[in-house]
Formats: sequence, C-alpha cells, structure tokens
Amino acid sequence: MVQLAFCCSLTMAHQESGIECSNFSCISLTFMSVESLIFFPSQVLNSFFLRLKAFYDAIKYGPNHLMVFGGVCATVTSIIAESLKGWNLVQLSFAATTPELADKKKYPYFFRTVPSDNAVNPAILKLLKHYHWKRVGTLTQDVQRFSEVRNDLTGVLYGEDIEISDTESFSNDPCTSVKKLKGNDVRIILGQFDEEMAVKVFCCAYDEEMYGSKYQWIIPGWYENLWWESWINSTQCLSKNLLAAMEGYIGVDFEPLSSKTNKTISGRTPQQYEKEYNAKRGDGQSSKFHGYAYDGIWVIARTLQRAMNYLNSTNKHQKIEDFNYTNHKLGKIFLNAMNETRFFGVTGEVVFRNGERMGTIKFTQFQEQKEVKVGEYNAVDDKLVIINNSIRFQGLEPPKDKTIIQEELRKISLPLYSILSALTILGMIMASAFLFFNIKNRNQKLIKMSSPYMNNLIILGGMLSYASIFLFGLDGSFVSEKTFETLCTVRTWILTVGYTTAFGAMFAKTWRVHAIFKNVKMKKKIIKDQKLLGIVGGMLLIDLCILICWQVVDPLRRTVEKYNMEPDPAGRDISIRPILEHCENTHMTIWLGIVYAYKGLLMLFGCFLAWETRNVSIPALNDSKYIGMSVYNVGIMCIIGAAVSFLTRDQPNVQFCIVALVIIFCSTITLCLVFVPKLITLRTNPDAATQNRRFQFTQNQKKEDSKTSTSVTSVNQASTSRLEGLQSENHRLRMKITELDKDLEEVTMQLQDTPEKTTYIKQNHYQDLNDILSIRNFTDSKDGEKAILKNHLDQNPPAQWGSSDPSRTSKDPIEDINSPEHIQRRLSLQLPILHHAYLPSIGGVDASCASPCVSPSASPRHRHVPPSFRVMVSGL
Repeated sequence: MVQLAFCCSLTMAHQESGIECSNFSCISLTFMSVESLIFFPSQVLNSFFLRLKAFYDAIKYGPNHLMVFGGVCATVTSIIAESLKGWNLVQLSFAATTPELADKKKYPYFFRTVPSDNAVNPAILKLLKHYHWKRVGTLTQDVQRFSEVRNDLTGVLYGEDIEISDTESFSNDPCTSVKKLKGNDVRIILGQFDEEMAVKVFCCAYDEEMYGSKYQWIIPGWYENLWWESWINSTQCLSKNLLAAMEGYIGVDFEPLSSKTNKTISGRTPQQYEKEYNAKRGDGQSSKFHGYAYDGIWVIARTLQRAMNYLNSTNKHQKIEDFNYTNHKLGKIFLNAMNETRFFGVTGEVVFRNGERMGTIKFTQFQEQKEVKVGEYNAVDDKLVIINNSIRFQGLEPPKDKTIIQEELRKISLPLYSILSALTILGMIMASAFLFFNIKNRNQKLIKMSSPYMNNLIILGGMLSYASIFLFGLDGSFVSEKTFETLCTVRTWILTVGYTTAFGAMFAKTWRVHAIFKNVKMKKKIIKDQKLLGIVGGMLLIDLCILICWQVVDPLRRTVEKYNMEPDPAGRDISIRPILEHCENTHMTIWLGIVYAYKGLLMLFGCFLAWETRNVSIPALNDSKYIGMSVYNVGIMCIIGAAVSFLTRDQPNVQFCIVALVIIFCSTITLCLVFVPKLITLRTNPDAATQNRRFQFTQNQKKEDSKTSTSVTSVNQASTSRLEGLQSENHRLRMKITELDKDLEEVTMQLQDTPEKTTYIKQNHYQDLNDILSIRNFTDSKDGEKAILKNHLDQNPPAQWGSSDPSRTSKDPIEDINSPEHIQRRLSLQLPILHHAYLPSIGGVDASCASPCVSPSASPRHRHVPPSFRVMVSGL
C-alpha cells in the first residue's frame, strides 16, 4: 500500500459552483489500485492559514507521502507548489489554470492535467491565421488572471506578423475603452473579462455599433450556460440589444472531454466515461474538471509505475516505499517519470511539456442565443479543425481585420468626355470652315479690309483653345501618372497661347482702326499687317516669359487629394476613399494671379479700343461692337467658370464639364461674332461694307471736331490695296478737270464774241460755274458725279451763253469788247474760276471742297472747308 497526500475540492471548481476556494480539506488515502480510488472529505477548514497548517501537519506528523494531488485556487496552490521543492514532492493539479504556475523556475515540481489559461493563446493564434486576420485589439479587465493571459498573448503574437493595434483595459466601465477601439479601427477584438463585465462590454458594443458583419469578438468560453441572464439587470441595456451585440462571438476554452471515440487508458471511451460519471453523480452539480481529475489519477499511477520499473531495472534493492523528503534521488526519478508520461485519456492526449498539459482547446460560437461548438485545436499536433464550416459570419465573408480602404480615383466619365469631345470637334470644324472662307475670299474688298492675316490668327487661337479641352479630359484613367504630369504643363500652355493669339489679333486690328481714325494731326498713316503681327508676337512673348519662369521656378506637379471614406455601394466590407488628381505647385496662387492680371489688362485694353472706335461706321474695318460683345461674354463666362470650377474641385465630372463648356462657348461666340457678319454681308451685299461714305459721329465728337479744324481720314489708309484704288480715282478726276478747262476756254471765246453777256453771267451764273468746277467729295460714286455734270449741262447748255437778254440790252449801252472795262470784267470773272480749277494742283485748296456751303464772294483760301476725305488732287 502507498500513502498519497490529496488536497481535494468538494465541488472541483469555484467558477461553476460558486463555492469559495476555502471549501477544501486535506485527506490521507490508502489505495490498492487506480480503479478503487475514492475521495474521503474530512472537516472543512475555514481559514487560509488553518488549511496550510493542516497540510504542513500532515507532512510533518503523518506518514511519508509520495506526491501531492490537487489544488484549485491559485493562492493556495501557488504557496504549496513553491514549498514542495524542499520536500522533493511532485504536485499534480487538475483544476488550477492560473498562468502564474507555469513558471518552472519558481515551481519546478508542479504539474497539472488541465491546460492553463494561457493555453488558449496558441489556439487563438491558429484561428487568426486561419482567417488571415493580421490586425487585432485587446480589451482586458483589470484582474491579474486576465492581465497575465493578455501579456502571454502579446508574446505569442509577436513575431507572427500579427499586429496588436490597440490594447485597452478597464476596471468597471468598459464603454470608454470600447469607443477607443472603434476609433482605432479595431475590427477583431480579443477580450478577457468575466461574465458580469461581458454584459457591460456587449452593451457598450451595441451603443457604438461594434457588432454585426464588420466585427468579430473572441472572448473566454468558460462562462456558465445562459450566463447573460444573471447580469442583464445590472445594466441599462435591453435584452434584445444585448443579444444582437452578442450574436456571432467566439468563445475559447479547454475541452472538458475529448470528442474522439477512441478507447482511453481505462478501457472506456470518453463518451462511456461521461455516461458513467453522470449516473454516479446523480442530481449533483457537474464540474468541467472531473475528466481532468480522472486523468490525473491515471497520470499518478503511470508515473509511479514508470518509477518502479526504472528502479527494478537499475537498482533492485531500492523501492518507492523507501522514499523520504530528503531523498533527492527518488524525487528526481518521480519528476522525470511524470514528464515522460503520455497516454490517451478521457480529456484527450495527455502530454506534458515543461509541466504544462498540451491539451485540446475548443471553439464555440454564439448562434441564435446558444453556444455551438464550431472547432477545436489540438496543442499536441498544433492543428486547428473547423467542424464542417459551422462558423456563421453575419456577412457574406469573414470580417476584415481592419477597414479595407480601397482608393478609388474620381475620374471623368467616358460618356461625358465623349459628348464634350464631339462638341469640341464640331467647334473645330466650324473654325476650319471660317478659315477656308477667309482664305478663299482674301482678295475680296470686305475680307481684305478686315485684315485676313489677323483673322487667321483669331481662328488659330480658337482652335488652340478647342484643343485644350481634349487635354483637360485626360486623367489617371486614360494616361499614366508621368504623362498626366506632362499634360498639366501642356494644356496650360496651349490654353494661354490660344487665348492670347485670338484676342491679341482682334485687339491689334482694333488698334489700327483707332490709330487711323483718331489721328488728330491728319498726317498720312499706313499701318501694315507686319506691324500687327509684331504686336501679337509681343503679347505672346510676354506669355512665354511668364510660362517659362513658371515652369523653371515652380513647375506644375501631379498631386493627389484624398477625401473622407465612403461605404462601398456594392455592400462589401470595405470603405471607399475617393482620390482626385490635381495639377498644382507650391505657389499656385501667385502664378495664377500673374496670369489673370495680364489677361485682365489685355481685356481692359480691348474694351478701351472697342469703346474708342465705336463710331467708325465702316463695317469692314470696325469690329468694335463685336469685340465688346466678345469681351463681355468671355469675361462673364470666365468669372463664373472659375468660381464654379473652384467650388466643384472634388467633382471632376462637374469641373470638367464647366471648364469645357466655358471654353467652347467663348471660342464659338468669338469666332461667330467675327466671321458670321462678314459671311452674311459678302453673300448679300458685298459693296455695302466697303463703299465710301462719310462717317457718322456722335454729338460729343462733333463738338470736339469744331474746336480743331480736321478732315476725315481717308479710307485708303486702312489698307494698301485701298490706296491703289484711290490713286486710280484721282487720275480720273484729273482728267475731268482737264475737260472742264476746255469748256472754260470755249466760254471765254464766247464772251469775247458777246461782251454784253458778261454782266449777266457774272450776276446769274457765278454759282452754277462754281458748282461745275468744284469737286465735292470725290469718294462719291462715279455714276453720281456723271449724273451731276450731265444735269448741269442739260440745264445750262452752252448755247445760252450767246443768247441776248432783252432787259439787259435795254439797260446797258453797247461798248467796245477790247475796252479797259470789258477786259477788267472778264478778268474778274475768269480769275476766280481759274483759281478754283488750278490751285488744287499746287496744294492750295482741297479738291473736294464744296462751294454751296460758302458765299460766292468769299475767297477760296478763307472758306470754311467741311470735313471730307483727305485725298489731294496733285497736278493736271
């Protein structure tokens, strides 16, 4: 017979029964075989110190004990285990799960058949790897037992490529810690807390919406059945809310009995053992440690048997009965024999590793208000088995270990890009049609007077502006990042140069009209197209200087702007983070300010020229009205477009649509205002826009002209081609003067024959002769001039100069034609006529002077000359 010392529990575990750890007693047991092992409880001790005193008394006064079996509470077990080294006694516990007892330096003779609380951590690691969860958070109650498990878990996960992103602990109120976990985007929560705190934790989780398909809770699995019902009243959480938050949590705990059907060392299967155990306990409360206690007895039996076999094979004279507390040799033999013990028991494979049981860990899941076993982990084989995929996740797939942020480029819609590109192509076709029209009709007076080269530049600028739309619509969905960065610079250059080319050419044309018609000194001025091209080139040179400095000092770069996360429209467990590409640099505001200021000054200059030339009434020359309309439309649209584009910078489709429509509208309106009136005029009345007529001035301009005697500038100064036409007209007028001179000679000869008609001519026909010899407004139509001369000759035929006037004859006596009086009278008549006819040839009098506006007696040199075209008739 062998004497053993037992420290047994009346209920096996305080967690299940609620009985305090003080309900232990130490007994002395005599047994003949393992099957006849029976527990005999004695007097219950009421004090921790009395229990220790009873144990020490048993060691001191009782027979020698080979081993100590038992220990449940960590406080009692740890003290006993630490002191057994001095007595060479091996202790085997079946219920002490505290991780502290795993320290072999402090407790070298301590063993246990039940896995420690830390044994669940390798199982949790295996579960995390199975579902590829690499980011977790911990929530721990401030109790030493739970803190030790968490610390060991940290060591297990370290080096396994699993991140503990947040570690939270609490004493009474877990809501703050739960909220922090959510704030750190923890989706897989590893909890260590008791039943009371578990109810509070899940109530907080419901309030923070940390449940459902996006979250997974993993908590201890040793809670009692329907554990939440005992603590629901301690919170303000509704039962349905609590159950909704608890749905799907996974519990982790050691397996009380093996699920395998293999026969154990006792010859029974685990199922047969459980049936026999339930039959013998009757109505008594079950303990989950009974299988470990049963296997513990078999461990002791196998250890003693192994020790006896060892002694028989090495030293036949020594037996285990010779053991005493100072016999270190036998103590080491017992210690090594227990470390080598291995068999299949009712709790599974019984194997020790550094005194720790390598047991089986089970996984349960809370499904529809009950816990269902879903898998188990065998620590011996390091293998996880999920039972027929019985784990139910509330989503279509296991939760993600973090919010999966999928960056999604906000790109321009392809249909929108296609529509606006089509409109742009139509605009470019229209511009090409205007270019063809301008080149084909470049020799027409209407087009020639409107500077066809400048018109070509306007069309070129419009087409460049159109082309920039294609570049504005290309983003990261069409081109690479490097290409997009290049496009940032190219589209800026194209739009800037196109704007300056179009409006620079338009304003240069207007400046030429302004320079000619506002010429106060009345000097002959010819402004050729080469000078206008130089003006446009100067404007472009300023643009190039600004753009080159921009590119060299602070070039445009591709930047990515990230926006707040949005839920996935497809309902997946991911979040969408929209990103948007921009073309920006460090000092974007300064460079844009410089460009806007320059363009604004250019627009103001155009407005000034349009206002100054508003009264020039030659349509072929004056586009002031259309320029004003273009500047107004472009200015308003650019201001509105820039504001709306800035406000919608996070909506690329809207921004691109606004920018494209502004460019299309401005370019189209500008080209149509410049060319459509010319096209209509050329098709309907091509001479209406180029015919010579007197300009219409406003009342203010008439007052200004009255102060300074000026003539209206000639049309030939508008273009070189017009000058050639006027020279031809001048030659024709000189020929007409020659004809009139011949008529004058004939009249003189008739006067010599009829001297009595001199007085009549002088008094009655002086004004008519003036009208004939005066060349009024030589730019009037040729047919009109011929009509005037013809009518005058018809009304005053030469034959009348020789007719007699009865009244005059009766009054004046007949005198000699060569008398001094007749000669003086003829000179008084001929000299004024000759003065009118020949002085223009030497530059003395404007040939276009109209005599009806002055009195006949006034000297031609001192007459007021009305405004007329400044073409001088030079020489006969």
